[in-house]
Amino acid sequence: MAGVESDGKIFVGKSGKPEYLTLKLANRHGLVTGATGTGKTVTLQILAEGFSKAGVPVFAADIKGDLSGIGAPGEGKDFILKRAKEIGLKYEPDEFPVIFWDLFGEQGHPIRATISEMGPLLLSRLMGLNETQEGVLNIAFRFADDQGLLLLDLKDLRAMVNFVGDQAAELSKSYGNVTSATVGAIQRQLLLLESQGGERFFGEPTLEIKDLMRVDRDGRGTISILAADKLMSAPRLYSTFLLWLLSELFEQLPEVGDPEKPKLVFFFDEAHLLFDEAPKPLLEKIEQVVRLIRSKGVGVYFVTQNPLDVPDTVLAQLGNRVQHALRAYTPRDQKAVKAAADTFRPNPKLKTAQVITELGVGEALVSFLEDKGVPSIVERALIRPPSARVGPVSDAERKQIIARSPVRGQYDTLIDRESAFEKLRTQTEATMAEAEAQQQEESGGALGGIFGSIFGTTRKRGEKLTTTQRVARDVTRTVTNRVAGQIAADLGKKMGGSIGGSVGRAIVRGALGGLLRR
Repeated sequence: MAGVESDGKIFVGKSGKPEYLTLKLANRHGLVTGATGTGKTVTLQILAEGFSKAGVPVFAADIKGDLSGIGAPGEGKDFILKRAKEIGLKYEPDEFPVIFWDLFGEQGHPIRATISEMGPLLLSRLMGLNETQEGVLNIAFRFADDQGLLLLDLKDLRAMVNFVGDQAAELSKSYGNVTSATVGAIQRQLLLLESQGGERFFGEPTLEIKDLMRVDRDGRGTISILAADKLMSAPRLYSTFLLWLLSELFEQLPEVGDPEKPKLVFFFDEAHLLFDEAPKPLLEKIEQVVRLIRSKGVGVYFVTQNPLDVPDTVLAQLGNRVQHALRAYTPRDQKAVKAAADTFRPNPKLKTAQVITELGVGEALVSFLEDKGVPSIVERALIRPPSARVGPVSDAERKQIIARSPVRGQYDTLIDRESAFEKLRTQTEATMAEAEAQQQEESGGALGGIFGSIFGTTRKRGEKLTTTQRVARDVTRTVTNRVAGQIAADLGKKMGGSIGGSVGRAIVRGALGGLLRR
């Protein structure tokens, strides 16, 4: 037996017969479930290995770091050789082409997206905004689009939200109501997002989908592994990023129908995080993407502990199933076992619900789509051992793989080009400078008007000064300030003391201003 058979199938394990995943039906999606420690990660690894051998690129999140070993040669340890012998497989160590990615840029190449690409719906989900706050965020996006302002990173979005708040009275006429309380709530969530690492994720250069769909010189599909151990401390960022990536694949890839093998296979580990507390519009978007992306040649495989973690509307679209052991200690656990059993095509020889609780490590119930797209009868199978290393690579090995990566240097340096933040700042500075100039011009008061008439510096607003008028203006301000200061000092002396001086200056300024404005 080989990892990929000549008839286009991936060998997954053995029941009473070999169990295969058919490549032509692999874009009909799949589900890998089971309790912690029952072998889900190993199953994910052998599927990724099989797809890579078939020339299919893979993207997978590595929650615990264990999946990184797929980029290093396997080792013929006793338990691996024993399992290979049990299923009649000749064990051959192997390694696979890998690209490491990391949203934080620490354990792989940085992955970035712009604020505009993420869009207001996913950003609202990411920040946990309510409907009112999401509405204001939509206004910020719409106004930025109308004004041709690029929203690339968090400082762009922060500046735009601030601007919308400052211009609320004017914008409300065309875009809808904006309140300071709502703007403040969005800004607080932006700060929280920044503290979770969002500042590193949003920006340029952005990920190019073609770099997830590479095939090496030997015709093997590249396995892109997202380091997600630290990312899991911000689970909303993790799930929103993967949903964004799915959406990008859906929007950018052409329709291909049902190809002989997938163009890309996407593994979504800890899939329950995608659906937890998801509002109805987001669930509808997830369902739509999963339903339609198969026609783009993309297979999506959800990996989670419990089948109940996945909504029924999505679960119904997952044709290829691998079910590892579940525990039935609580009523919810028992319900999950029954739900898992009910999703399989019954096997008269198996009490499916009972078997699910009896499976050992590395065992699973399997059901894959057959030729006409019909699920096979569920079987209890031993899962084959991986060909690559089981367990993580070392830090030194990871660095070596990154150093010879085909995308080395392409994403590692952040680019910060002119966008909404810079343009709004320039606009604000210009407005402030104009206001300051106007204030300075008016601060000469009426004495300035008198001396301006004498020296010819009075002019209409917006009219440019000649060189002579600029000199006269400076002289006017100097003379005005000195005269006003001297009058104030003299009056202050007459009123007595430092208090008299300050009061005198205030009286003179008020009197002169009032008199000469008439």
